[in-house]
Amino acid sequence: MKKTILASILALFAVGAAACGNTGETASTSNSSTSSTEAAVTDQSLTIGVLPAESAIPIILAKEEGFFEKQGLTVELKSFTSPNDRNVAVQAGELDGTISDVMTEATFKQNGIDMTITSDILENFKILASPNSGITEMKGLADKKITLVPNFILEYIMDQFAQENDFTYDIVDIASFSARSEALLNDQVDGAVYTEPQASMLAAQGAIVLGSSKDAGIKGGTLQFMDEVIQNRPQDLKAFYTAYNEAIDYMNAHSAKDYADILADYQFPDAMSTYLDSQEDYPYAQAVPQEQFDAIIAWTKDKGQIDQAYSYNELTNFDFLPADE
Repeated sequence: MKKTILASILALFAVGAAACGNTGETASTSNSSTSSTEAAVTDQSLTIGVLPAESAIPIILAKEEGFFEKQGLTVELKSFTSPNDRNVAVQAGELDGTISDVMTEATFKQNGIDMTITSDILENFKILASPNSGITEMKGLADKKITLVPNFILEYIMDQFAQENDFTYDIVDIASFSARSEALLNDQVDGAVYTEPQASMLAAQGAIVLGSSKDAGIKGGTLQFMDEVIQNRPQDLKAFYTAYNEAIDYMNAHSAKDYADILADYQFPDAMSTYLDSQEDYPYAQAVPQEQFDAIIAWTKDKGQIDQAYSYNELTNFDFLPADE
């Protein structure tokens, strides 16, 4: 079995302490029809939580290039440096929607925070080995120390690679990104799990890329919105995804250098442009595959983060995605 060497952030998953006062009953929103989607977009803003990762880029571009405005929608972005900080903001009722993952949504739901997954996100997580570890293949991480953020999508992805290659590993839980990066580059740990652009930054400094979630077909990242927004503002979510997909078109039609200044304003490094220009065309927002969803829910329950295995219909609603063209 894996063991967590430093356990500094698990307590923040006890989101129920802040949410248990929410005793109001919320009607199910999963896969429901939205009869009012032809109504005009409201004049209320949507506040979206984002992390400094690839998944935020379409949302940032939709805002900065005016695609949300074109739809008559006002969107405010709140940037967070860690999933835990984002979770605190969700608990405090500061966000209408956020970039997240399936296991976090299930944990929210169990603890009385009524959100629903409305799409997947752009995501590509890399498994890295430290520069002087001598590790050049995934199996080299057997019984090694790997730094990641426990209980989130990072650990799930690492577990999938470990299971496929029949090994166990030890988690080194280091709270800050900079400290984790320093530990990896200075060979204080043997491996790490990072998304882009951090993965490319570390690889440029000598870390060895052993595998990626995208190549392995692992998807668990999500966009999710408060149920109150889903019930009362379906037209706004339709407009949100129309603008999101327009931003995807923009990304596919332009070099990342054309919007590098925008990303820099959101603290993205120069390495992000190099990474983006190396990728194939990006897909529109899509439904989270049910097979992936079910596997992540089972993993989350096995870890004791949730008491019940939520169904696909309980936690998802993809009615707001534009029809395939």
